[in-house]
Amino acid sequence: MKFIKQEKIRFKHIDYAGIVFYPRFLEMLNDLVEDWFEEALERPFSKIHETNGIPTVDLKVQFKNAARIGEILTKSLWVKELKNSSIICGFQFINEKEKTVLEGEVTLVNVAIQEDRQSIKAEAFNEEMKEKIMNYKLEITK
Repeated sequence: MKFIKQEKIRFKHIDYAGIVFYPRFLEMLNDLVEDWFEEALERPFSKIHETNGIPTVDLKVQFKNAARIGEILTKSLWVKELKNSSIICGFQFINEKEKTVLEGEVTLVNVAIQEDRQSIKAEAFNEEMKEKIMNYKLEITK
């Protein structure tokens, strides 16, 4: 199953050429991850960050087509692989003409933040969280 959200391209997203400035796509991706944790995994960042974090440790992105102000993008996220304390997710943003605008892979790691907030350490997902995450595992067949 994929986690899917839509986002309208606004003036704040674009550059002088009238297309999305590429760092805004990464913010949109982070919003998608944050929404997935809150809405699908029932673990909002506001609670996670009291004791833990979910940093991005690897990111692969391919920019396929421009996105322009007023367009609606459909953003999808799915799990490719779940490890002990990390998740590798695929993602894709598609425009209203069904053209891929952006696609790639992001690796997220569950970390515990030490009490002094000076260091972090990878921490295994609990079984309940693993089960919720696996609901979004997408089997790709060739």
